[in-house]
Amino acid sequence: MDKQTGKTVRERLVVIGGDAAGMSAASQARRLRSADELEIVAFERGRFSSYSACGIPYWVGGDVTERDALVARTPEEHRARDIDLRMGTEVTEIDVARRRVRARDVASGDASWTSYDKLVIATGARPVRPELPGMDAAGVHGVQTLEDGQALLDTLTRTRGSRAVVVGAGYIGVEMAEALLKRGYEVTVVNRGSEPMATLDPDMGRLVHRAMTDLGITMVDDAEVTELLTDGDGRVREVVTADARYPADVVVLGIGVRPETSLAAAAGLPLGAHGGLLTDLAMRVRGHEDIWAGGDCVEVLDLVSGQERHIALGTHANKHGQVIGSNVGGDYATFPGVVGTALSKVCDLEIARTGLREKDARRVGLRFETVTVESTNSAGYYPNAAVMTVKMIAERRTGRLLGVQIVGREGAAKRVDVAAVALTARMTVEQMTALDLGYAPPFSPVWDPVLVAARKAAVKVRGT
Repeated sequence: MDKQTGKTVRERLVVIGGDAAGMSAASQARRLRSADELEIVAFERGRFSSYSACGIPYWVGGDVTERDALVARTPEEHRARDIDLRMGTEVTEIDVARRRVRARDVASGDASWTSYDKLVIATGARPVRPELPGMDAAGVHGVQTLEDGQALLDTLTRTRGSRAVVVGAGYIGVEMAEALLKRGYEVTVVNRGSEPMATLDPDMGRLVHRAMTDLGITMVDDAEVTELLTDGDGRVREVVTADARYPADVVVLGIGVRPETSLAAAAGLPLGAHGGLLTDLAMRVRGHEDIWAGGDCVEVLDLVSGQERHIALGTHANKHGQVIGSNVGGDYATFPGVVGTALSKVCDLEIARTGLREKDARRVGLRFETVTVESTNSAGYYPNAAVMTVKMIAERRTGRLLGVQIVGREGAAKRVDVAAVALTARMTVEQMTALDLGYAPPFSPVWDPVLVAARKAAVKVRGT
């Protein structure tokens, strides 16, 4: 409201990035402020908006049959809500001093400046792609966007061979190994670590290794890729390590991601140790009153360790967007931090973790005790009861829960949510033993596996 004229002053919100965090922020701001009060302009360099990147492996593997099933809201739907979403338009510069961004039409190359009153940066993350010979060859794919998923599917459709190599054994790596296995490929996973799933401790990663091998996936650990060899047509044909060569008709990179903050860095905005933007609790970029950031391009507070981390997950991105949109729209919201909960699967094997691994606890100076228990996902006498392994880490003397990892079959992964709540509440393992969890023979033993681990951890902590 202009104090002199009494008229409503229309502000402009500019959003960089048309996926989870950016469009959640835009949508929430629109709910709170009308188009007469707030103009919203969003830039997205790709062809799709508001989609689930987490669903790409299941689309590639055939569990999800239609690409559009992964799209939560189309550009047309956003525009119908008075959000000016400009697709195929890449922001190439942020001018903080003059409060404007420079955007280029990807197809035509035409560029222009757009001013802003408020700015949201939601540029996501980029896949790690080592600078090795052959890494840009035809048949080599990263998997980060829907465009990436479509390109991989196109290659799989055209490729006559049946040998796939996945480089990396993190979440994307193991999920893509499953997807390729389902499509009938002979799958080799080349992993630089000692075990797959470096987000787990090695003893729990070993269980994943065993299960993947049992599925017929060739696991190659402690191996560093040195180059990719190509044929006369420039297509990938072999993945080379220091000790061996692995034939490949297609290569999928699952090495991980880094925050895409090149624009922010060039604009002089503050970055953390992991390369992500630093924000306050309201997701406002530190030191900049009218600039917010969210999603895979930011670092977040780990509530267990007290340090900043980079975690690229759609759950966080959507929450960041809601917080940003609320604050931009004149309401109030905060994002307090995370405990690092994540799930994955390889065929029927479920994998879950929350909180700290052993090396995380050591790095921040915590002393701890660990216990590992084997139980079942249902009463032992109930048909098809399956083994579940739970590892629990508790702080020495205080007994505060520090982390939980779970590997098992049906019903294993979501049990980690109990631990995530306990971590957020800063519960001790002793307190966890009294939790009134649901019980019936088809769903759990009398003592749930998480509670069995908590009991053993409590005994071990008392003993110290």
